[in-house]
Amino acid sequence: MARLNLLEETRFEKLPVSVYKNSREASLSVAARIATLIKEKQAKGEQAVIGLATGATPVQVYAELVRLHREEGLSFKDVITFNLDEYYPMQPDAVQSYVTFMNKHLFDHIDIDKANVHIPDGTLDLADIPAYCVEYERKITALGGLDFQLLGIGRTGHIGFNEPGSAPNSGTRLVTLDDLTRRDASRDFGGKENVPTKAITMGIGTIFKAREIILMAWNPVKAEIVKKAVEGEISSDVPATYLQLSDHVEFILDEGAASELTRFNTPWLVTDCVWDSQTIKKAVIWLAEAVDKPILKLTEEDYNNHGMAQLATEKGPVYNINIDIFNQLQHTITGWPGGKPNADDSQRPERAVPAKKNVIIFSPHPDDDVISMGGTFIRLADQGHNVHVAYQTSGNTAVWDDDVLRYLEFATDFIKSLDVETSKLDALYADTRKFIAAKKPNQIDTEEIRTVKGLIRKGEAIAGARFAGLPDEHIHFQNLPFYDRGKFSKEVSYEDDVQQTMELLRKVKPHQVFAAGDFADPHGTHKVCFDIILEALVRLRQTDEWTKDCWLWLYRGAWHEFEIHEIEMAVPLSPQEVIRKRHAIFKHQSQKDLPVFPGDDAREFWVRAEDRTSETARKYDALGLADYEAIEAFIRWKLD
Repeated sequence: MARLNLLEETRFEKLPVSVYKNSREASLSVAARIATLIKEKQAKGEQAVIGLATGATPVQVYAELVRLHREEGLSFKDVITFNLDEYYPMQPDAVQSYVTFMNKHLFDHIDIDKANVHIPDGTLDLADIPAYCVEYERKITALGGLDFQLLGIGRTGHIGFNEPGSAPNSGTRLVTLDDLTRRDASRDFGGKENVPTKAITMGIGTIFKAREIILMAWNPVKAEIVKKAVEGEISSDVPATYLQLSDHVEFILDEGAASELTRFNTPWLVTDCVWDSQTIKKAVIWLAEAVDKPILKLTEEDYNNHGMAQLATEKGPVYNINIDIFNQLQHTITGWPGGKPNADDSQRPERAVPAKKNVIIFSPHPDDDVISMGGTFIRLADQGHNVHVAYQTSGNTAVWDDDVLRYLEFATDFIKSLDVETSKLDALYADTRKFIAAKKPNQIDTEEIRTVKGLIRKGEAIAGARFAGLPDEHIHFQNLPFYDRGKFSKEVSYEDDVQQTMELLRKVKPHQVFAAGDFADPHGTHKVCFDIILEALVRLRQTDEWTKDCWLWLYRGAWHEFEIHEIEMAVPLSPQEVIRKRHAIFKHQSQKDLPVFPGDDAREFWVRAEDRTSETARKYDALGLADYEAIEAFIRWKLD
């Protein structure tokens, strides 16, 4: 969408915000600013004093600083650093420590004097922490304060580990971590129960004194808290809002993190818009939800009172706009996700021809297929399409250790019942019990344990796919190599994963590909799996004619759904189909009750899935469409 008056469209924003297309471009810009500061200080014979952050957000910045050092001679000999925080208690050589993080991503690869590196000490006795924190502050002050402070932002709005309730003049101190912060860190520690409850953090008052402050945020998962920090009232409930008081701060965002800001999410509220079809659709749906009316009952007064007078004037009368948007929504609804045979498909989301399509559903984990699109999966099979499912990873990370012992005990007892020698299995069982008893949080399982966990999930996935109506020869377990390789190294190639996916696609020659479209975390399994599929299809389109008739549909997981204005295919489910989908999800017994990594949603996966799809149906009903029990939603990814 074209942007007109920048001052007007940013009027809701209470501090400077720069938005980049992606996190890489933004990170390169921030790294360049840090490099410029270092060079300017060096030219004056001075030392640069820089505050550093940890976590996924600054990783690309550090990678670029390392490149600048290696390839362009940027020296860090005259740089002094102070890290924001460290978990407490924490040994510096622990995998989760910020000492390990900083050495891995920056300090081990540059010429910085380690005596100039300061990271809060997580090994102190509790009684020694207050004096240590005072000395940490004194060192910063003695150097004239921070020249530059790099920040991320947590979903609680914390900067550093200054959680909600922190005072704006707070100094370095020991703090208690918010439960959400600990949940977000749970994967790094092998479960929330292993995440320290406390941390030592630089205070907001210390951060605030820096001569330049850059807060970075990437991805839609941070969009909600970024909006509060940028546009909300200053409050201890969101500590990042204190940055609104600084004249030296700038937020650096990618498009995902900026997506909830008013100028991007509802631009008609801040300035005149260029009203393209997608903006009109989004605005009208937003208006209907804002005034709690069906689309066809929206009036010109509703438009005028909610910042949409320009739309009414340029594209009106408003009733014609309403009818057009209503029809667009109605045309997304189909009971034939593979296309309705012998029907006019000009107003349908899928093609009528061929009547029997080759379909492949890619499932990043062994249960994403039935959780996210189980009703559509079953319907595609019921309607006679040639459906395949491909489980991209083993999912062995998300199995409880107790289940490994239970299955090994079953195998041992079963073999013994056949009067067969079990000495090797007995030895494996004994070794497994010994390993699990001594296992440290987040320790990588042995190959044998990973195998058992993978087989547990494989058996569950087979049961779920059979229940959906698939023959065994249409159930594929890719077990893509990146998944286990990533447990040992983050520097992995995906070429063999792409080649394996190309081979499967060539075998099936699908007219429809369904893939997980959860992109909130670009480093997560879903995003990696999607990128592999996309790369495979892009390559195949250069050589294979069948790809010209292949459509790629994206589904969402159990946590979030596409916005109504984004949905291009809405598949309604009857009450009976919802029950069938639930039973397919129940086949994944190791994921029921309490999965290993539940995130910040305590509901079981089947409950999340049903609530999500029923909420989509409710929204369609509120907009004036038919009242369905549930709706599974999809958007089409254009390959051209």
